[in-house]
Order: sequence, then C-alpha cells, then structure tokens
Amino acid sequence: MKRVFAAGASILAAILIMTGAHAASTLDIYFIDVEGGQSTLLVTPTGHSLLIDTGFEGFGERDPNRILAAAHNRNVTRLDTLLITHFHADHVGGAPQVMKRLPVATFVDDGQPIENSEATQTAFSAYMSARSGRESRVPRPGDRLRVKGIDVEVLSAGGAVLRRPTQQTRAVRNPACATLEKQPEIEGENPRSIGVRITFGSFVFLDLGDLPGTNLAALACPDNLLGHADLYLVPHHGNKDTAIPAVLAAVSPRVAILNNGATKGGDPASFTTLREASGLEAVWQLHRSLNQDAANYPDEFIANLEDGDSDMGSWLKVSAEASGAFSITNGRSGQTIRYSK
Repeated sequence: MKRVFAAGASILAAILIMTGAHAASTLDIYFIDVEGGQSTLLVTPTGHSLLIDTGFEGFGERDPNRILAAAHNRNVTRLDTLLITHFHADHVGGAPQVMKRLPVATFVDDGQPIENSEATQTAFSAYMSARSGRESRVPRPGDRLRVKGIDVEVLSAGGAVLRRPTQQTRAVRNPACATLEKQPEIEGENPRSIGVRITFGSFVFLDLGDLPGTNLAALACPDNLLGHADLYLVPHHGNKDTAIPAVLAAVSPRVAILNNGATKGGDPASFTTLREASGLEAVWQLHRSLNQDAANYPDEFIANLEDGDSDMGSWLKVSAEASGAFSITNGRSGQTIRYSK
C-alpha cells in the first residue's frame, strides 16, 4: 500500500491509494449518487444491511442500478431493513425497482404521506404496490430499530422530534443557540423525515433525512439532543433551510457529507455555514455544485465533477471502525483519507 501525504493544513489525514481487500471489521457506508436525492447503504461487519432511501424512479433505472452496484460491491444480496425517511420522489421513487432485485426483510416508514402533490402520491402508490401485503414499522422519536451490529436510534419521525435525552445523550445547554435566528415553519413531507443516530462502537453517524427549519433546530436548541457525531449527513442535501450554525455546533462533526446534485442542494448558505463551523475537519460532496456562489471543496473531496452524459455516478464510501476511526474513499478517484481517532 502506497502512502501519499496531502498538502495543506485543512487536510489532516494521509491519502491512501487502496490496493488491499475489504476489512471485515468495519461498518461500511455508501453514499450513493442519486443526483440530489438520497440513498445511503450501511453494511455491518456481519453483513447485515440497512438501506436509507432509494433515490428517484425513471431515468432508465439509473438510481436502482447505482444502489445495486454498491450492494454488489459489499456482497449484499438482500436488505435486512429498508428505511424510507419520507415520501418525496427523490427518496422513495426507486424503491419498487430496488425491491425487485434485493429482497427486503423489514420496512420502516411514516405510514403515508400528508402531501397531495401528484409526484408524491404517484411515488407513494408505486412503493405501496411493491410492498403489498407486507407490514411496515412506523417509528416514533426515542424508538430503536433492529439492525444487527449497530445501534439505531430514532430522533425524528412523523413531524415529531425527540424532546428528552436518550441513553446516548444527556441534556446539555447549547451556547450556540444564543445567536439562533427564527427558523421557518415548513409544511409537507420534509419536516416529517425519519432521522436516525447510528452507533457502531465509538463511531457515530447522524442522518436526519430532509429535516429542515424549526424541527431541525428543536433538536439542537435550547438543549443539545443530537449529541456529537463523527460523521454528519447534512440534511436536505445542503439546502438553505438546514444551514443552521447552532445545529452544527451541537453535532460538532469531524466530517460532513453533502448528498447534493449538480444544481440540487449545495446552497451557498450551506457552504458558508460549513466553512465557518469550528472543529470540522473535512466536507465531502457527492457532486461539484454548479450553483452560483457555491464555494465547492477541493476536487479530491468531490465524488462527481461532471454533470450530464459525463457524470459517472460515483459514490463516497466510509469504512468505520469500532474505535471511532474511519476512512472515506472517493469512488471516482479511488483515493482514501483516513481519520484517526
């Protein structure tokens, strides 16, 4: 294995060019490029799997194909749990095609959408048809989901958010809330997102779906109910309604991930908030943002630099150790950066 040291004070780990085989002792997390939607596949050391969202339908089955490619990379042939954070088409649209190729043991979702838009209702109907006759668990904040090898706590669901500490957190006043601006009251599916904290040994990953505005801020202010996360998936693809400094202060992540598309998500306000956050070691993007005034991070931290026909749909892969150390591999370049505990 050849070791190449990165230049610049902002890069705190060495870039490793991978030549070895997969280490079976890691929790692997694939952030799959579904062009500004979400699809995140987690595989435990024992091979148990959790897929969070399925991207879009259509586009020649682009998103299901990309999910299948990630699953095959980790030898996943079935899904122990499929979690749908909410019923927008960029999160549930690909589910029917995924389910045809990867049998699902357990479904977790919010039951039914509250939006009556054609796009949401069409995506929901296709999902329900695909899982006809099979039960789904509808969780509440404070619940735990069963996925062997990891601990999965529900922090938000159905428009409600956690109101008291869980076993993993304690009520700590968040001083950053002193400068918290009034957040917008947002309606529809996004505030109903199922958000989870995932723990593997000392490693913590936070995925709050598209949780925005008031509900997102309520988990951080006045008390921090989010707790520290080593890895933080920026909610709602890095849109303006999740660019809340007090939330980042509460999570105090080592690394943040933007599951943005070329023009979807990746709002300039999100980049500003991330760049001003204290203690953040790195930010990785699924796409280079083409939005005006978006302050993209260096290319080595971006999975996809091109849009349109040149877009290869590369993933970001995280391999986390129980010690809390983890590495991130850029699927486009094959380079890996390790973050030691």
